[in-house]
Amino acid sequence: MAEAQALRREIESRYHIDVLLLQGDVSSPTDAARLVDTVVSAWKRIDILIHNAGPYIKERKKLAEYTDEEWNTMIHGNLSSAFYLCRAAIPPMRDRRFGRIVTIGFEKAPSAPGWMYRSAFAAAKAGLVSLTRTIALEEAENGITANMVCPGDVVGDDKQRTIEEARSISDPDTPVGRPGTGEDISRAIAFFCNEQSDFITGAVLEVTGGKDVLNKYRIQGEK
Repeated sequence: MAEAQALRREIESRYHIDVLLLQGDVSSPTDAARLVDTVVSAWKRIDILIHNAGPYIKERKKLAEYTDEEWNTMIHGNLSSAFYLCRAAIPPMRDRRFGRIVTIGFEKAPSAPGWMYRSAFAAAKAGLVSLTRTIALEEAENGITANMVCPGDVVGDDKQRTIEEARSISDPDTPVGRPGTGEDISRAIAFFCNEQSDFITGAVLEVTGGKDVLNKYRIQGEK
């Protein structure tokens, strides 16, 4: 909570906007609805929903080794949570005839690839692609777009780096020659959220620097 409060102060100071901090479990339908309702109650609207929830099990495990709890955590945290949040957010978006929904996948998610030792996570994210595209079709007439951003190999400290900082770092494994950053991902999300991006919906954008992450892991062994 202390980190969240510090981030709120930083954002309010830098951008001169109000920040509302909420806590909840988005894999719970009750919590997800409460979060959206609180935002609408406070600000009388909800324009953008970025679904960045993504529980992940780092341990390498084949499907037969997953427990029921682990499977349910992956499916509900990555997929059901999107359903709960979108179900709550779409009606107020319809009322204003404007909405931007952005989900987060992984490289090659649109083709539903097999991913060794990541069966539950991969299945949930592949399902999220279809859910995102279905929302795009259903809500296009209401001025609501739904798109997905699929990050590549953005890990460790690179998540906090800016693009300018990353340009001074060599990464021979990535075709563009530098590591990816959190800013690369946020710029893609911001593009989809722009008011002028209303003609783009149902799209899945990979932000990878040209790196074939899944095949690299298959050949060299996963991190």
